[in-house]
Amino acid sequence: MATTAPPLAVPTRRRRLSAWSIGALIIGALIALPIVAVLAQVLVPSGGAWSHLASTVLPLYLRNSLMLVVLTVGLATAMGVGAGWLIAGFEFKGRGLLQWALMLPMTMPGYVIAYVYFDRLAYAGPVQTALREVFGWGRHDYWFPQIASLPGAAVLLALVLYPYIYLLTRAAFATQSLHLIEAARALGHSPRGAFFRVALPMARPAMVAGAAFVAMETLADYGTVQHLGVQTLTTGIFRTWFARGEP
Repeated sequence: MATTAPPLAVPTRRRRLSAWSIGALIIGALIALPIVAVLAQVLVPSGGAWSHLASTVLPLYLRNSLMLVVLTVGLATAMGVGAGWLIAGFEFKGRGLLQWALMLPMTMPGYVIAYVYFDRLAYAGPVQTALREVFGWGRHDYWFPQIASLPGAAVLLALVLYPYIYLLTRAAFATQSLHLIEAARALGHSPRGAFFRVALPMARPAMVAGAAFVAMETLADYGTVQHLGVQTLTTGIFRTWFARGEP
């Protein structure tokens, strides 16, 4: 009569948390604390204030934030990709200086750019004042772009954030083989066609990564949109949190 042996117990080894793991958990908890606080305020009933915000100003905040991200990412991508291809694909006098100068906007906070451009381009600023004095125009005799607007904020943020895309795409273009571009030219493509059909698709991962950085920085910006009077999620959270105790 055959008997089956009982299965052997596999010894289990308990893993102990190392100091690195504990430190990582503490850092992760500190990083997640603001998000958890906001979600807690949203999910915990608070006298109907949240439902009031959701039915009144929240759609405006969401719409403006989405439009701001789309415009900023689009403008920053155009500037960053163009600058990256110019530096990586062409040789010209002053190229070495220009490739470093194109990174300088990254060192300037967005709200400082907003202060400067708003002060220079406002109705009472020196630019419009000079135009009125030179041409004898009145207030309603000419059109001038409104800097304190959502498109104006997108332009200023793109001027500050495009280096994210510029640095990544420049590196991507610089590592591409020139033989591929030459092959495209030999097959009858123009320089523009070779760029759009060969160089640009190969640099797409770098473009997406840079655009993601720009989108996150745009969503997190407060000083620029606050100074220009654009209502976004960041300004809405700040205002409702401190004025009404709601996120």
